[in-house]
Amino acid sequence: MNWQQFFSMGGYGFYVWTSYGLMFVVLGLNLFWAIRRKSEVTKSVVRRIRQEGKRS
Repeated sequence: MNWQQFFSMGGYGFYVWTSYGLMFVVLGLNLFWAIRRKSEVTKSVVRRIRQEGKRS
């Protein structure tokens, strides 16, 4: 088996590699959004703790 046969996957290579590409895009976006959301929540919690400290 050579590389060209491997990448063509019996004529289904376009669909297979497109599926893999979309999967990695979705996983990357999911990771990006999770990290961004964690940062937002952390900032919100820190802000809330500081406000509670000022009231005491």
